[in-house]
Formats: sequence, C-alpha cells, structure tokens
Amino acid sequence: METPALAMDTPVQMDGVTRRFNGVTAVRDLSLTVASGTILGLIGPSGSGKTTTVRMLAGTLQPTDGEIRVLGENPIRFSRHLREQLAYMPQLFSLWPDLSVRENAGFVASLFGLSALNRRRPIRQALELVHLWDTRDRLARDLSGGEQRRLELACAVVHEPTVLFVDEPTAGIDPMLRLEIWEELRQIADEGRTLLVTTQYVAEAEYCDEVAILVAGELVARDTPDELRRSTYGGEVLEVDTDHPVDPNMLANLAEVISVQQPSAQRLIVVVDAAGTASPRLMEALAENGANVTRMTEYQPSFDEIFSELVERRQEERPQEGVGDKADAG
Repeated sequence: METPALAMDTPVQMDGVTRRFNGVTAVRDLSLTVASGTILGLIGPSGSGKTTTVRMLAGTLQPTDGEIRVLGENPIRFSRHLREQLAYMPQLFSLWPDLSVRENAGFVASLFGLSALNRRRPIRQALELVHLWDTRDRLARDLSGGEQRRLELACAVVHEPTVLFVDEPTAGIDPMLRLEIWEELRQIADEGRTLLVTTQYVAEAEYCDEVAILVAGELVARDTPDELRRSTYGGEVLEVDTDHPVDPNMLANLAEVISVQQPSAQRLIVVVDAAGTASPRLMEALAENGANVTRMTEYQPSFDEIFSELVERRQEERPQEGVGDKADAG
C-alpha cells in the first residue's frame, strides 16, 4: 500500500489528543505536526506528558480523545509494512546484556525481516553512526551508560526507518556525550528521516529544527528556536551596559521599547521592536540622562530563561488543576 503524499510531507500528525489515567489528565488537547526530514524537540520537565505522547504515537497507548496519524495511519492499527518504517527508542536500556554490540544490532535487524546477508551493511552503518563499530564484539553489559544509549540508537535505526520516536536519549549522560548523541540525531535527520525527540534538558532545544514545550500535559509554545526566543519576549532583546547607574524608567516610555529589566545598577535588558533602529535612540536617551553606553549587544536568552517565562505565564493564565503525567515518567 502506497503512503499518501501528504502523510510523507507531515508524517506525524496529532489533532486534539487527550489522554487520561484514572481521572488524571496526562496530555490535554495536544495538536502537533512534524515535517518530513526534521527534528521536533518535545521539551518539558519530568511529568509533563512527553513519554505518554511518544507511546501514543508509537501505538503502544491509545488516546482517550483526539486523532493521531503516523505516515497517514492510526498507530493502533498499523499494518506490518508501516510499522517497519518506524522506530522507537525508549528511555530505559532494553537490549540484551549477554549479546555483543553487533549481535544486538543483528538481532533487531532480523526482527524486521533482514536476512543474515542483507543485514551486514546496515549493521555496520548503524554502529559506525554511533561510533561503536570498533567495540562491536564487546558485550552490551560491559558498555558504559553512554555507550548503551548509543547502542540503543543504533538498534533503532538499523532497519532504516522513516520516522523515529526517541524518548530521553541523553538522560543521565554527561554533557559531552549529550552533544555526540545530538550530532548523531542530526545526521539521521539530514538523511531525510523524521524525528520526534523528548528531553527534559531545556537547553537541548538548540539542537532541534522546531521546539514544542509541554507543561503539565499542555502545549504552551511551538516554534523554531530563534522564533521562540523572539515570540516569548515580544521582540528583539538587547543587553546594555552603562558607565553610571541608571533609572530604567527613563527608557520605558520610548516608542521603540517594549520592556526593560535591570539585573544590576549599570546593566539593562531591553526588549525592542527592532534592534537596528532602536539602538541609536537608546544610546541617545541614556546620554541625555548622564549615562554613556559602554557595551550594547544582542542578548540571547537561554532556553532555561525562556522555559521559565513560559511556565510562569501559563500558571498566571491557568492555575494548576489536576493535570500532569502522574501515571507516567515523562
């Protein structure tokens, strides 16, 4: 059966999806699409509904309400042909500790119907992708935690799937290994595959093509990393240092200024409509009030700051009301 063109353009689609566990709403009215060949990062703290979302997309959990389509089909009723185009890398190490690295990859390949002859090339490619080919004969139980996560990734892609659901690939791994895994995920996406990756490390939004932020089961923001920065603060952000303490209220009434924060007496964080046109006006206004600008640069808020801002905004708009992934770790 041929996959419809629309399903290949947006192979992952969720429309108004809700999942409840014993009266607790783990995911609420979630609508998402993931474009072909991209990485969508589903980001949120533990208990925000990420794992529940991935399990529904993988077809291991049915939504309470709403509609899901992966490659144009309901995951609960996947044909064998479509299921072979998917991969799911779970949070916890779930391979065979008494098999070698190569044997683990080979066993998974055999589950997808690859013969002993036909799986040699994809096994080597998958293990080289995650830099485990040189340790292919080591038992899985003797690998480090980071190596085990990379082996799981190799096993997820050994059958060359079209869509990958990757749940917390860097949990418990040191920062350098996290970067390596994200480089491997990027390489997979660059080959034209589609990835939905969950993480509770907010800073990892930087590695994604698009970011969806999930809080207490609800989608609170969705955009590219750069646009998410801009939309969260309502404009471009400047960091301004002065040679004398200043009163931030002197800038608040300028037409170009959206908001002003003052982390310290001689430092301002100013949100403006357009940095190029606002910068000269800011310098002029500060000089008129006896403070010269010693440094003015574009400020890149960290994703931790963005996340905190969005969570605070969400809590102000809607108090907590029995929402959360209590029955699920993600």
